[in-house]
Amino acid sequence: MQSNLYAVYGASGYGREVMPLARQQLAQAGVAPDRLVFVDDAPGPAQINGQRLLTYAQFLAEPAAARHAVLAIASGGVREKLAQRCTQDGVHAWGVSAANVVRMDAVALGEGVILSPFVTLTSNIRIGRHFHGNIYSYVAHDCVIGDFVTFAPGVHCNGNIVVEDHAYIGTGAVIKQGLPGQPLVIGRGAVVGMGAVVTKSVAPGATVVGNPARPVVCA
Repeated sequence: MQSNLYAVYGASGYGREVMPLARQQLAQAGVAPDRLVFVDDAPGPAQINGQRLLTYAQFLAEPAAARHAVLAIASGGVREKLAQRCTQDGVHAWGVSAANVVRMDAVALGEGVILSPFVTLTSNIRIGRHFHGNIYSYVAHDCVIGDFVTFAPGVHCNGNIVVEDHAYIGTGAVIKQGLPGQPLVIGRGAVVGMGAVVTKSVAPGATVVGNPARPVVCA
């Protein structure tokens, strides 16, 4: 009988960080190591870090009872296109979480979420589809995170914050706590720069940098 096949989609830097987490998660579930592969659309070696590398077409052609993929691609827009592609081809979304992630009360996770080592999710949080929580990031109480959002390493997302779809929060950024019923909002597709300190809401599509964070003005 054929068994399920699992993939980390993306074999560049972040994909190689996710692979050991995926390997450990599947080993705990009793899945054989050879049922886990990298998938990437760019050509590469036969193996990366001990796992086979397949093109997407090879992944679809591989014998399997079912196929599952976690999307380790930094761009939220690309992740959305790949998620649509996988759904159309019957590939199931799969989430990967490090063993030392802290997850407290009433945390709801969408499909395909990646939670890297030392991520903390506290209480009463809703996180959308295909979220990336990089190492040492946290999401505090009463936050809502949209679909295809990326938190780079060390993001501090404090309480009562809404982060809309496709936002990117840079390494070490700090988002000030909002108020109950009056959350601080990071708009759809906004970019918060590395190390920025966000003290007020950010408009959709805007890029903010600095302390306090201010919009980047094009010359």
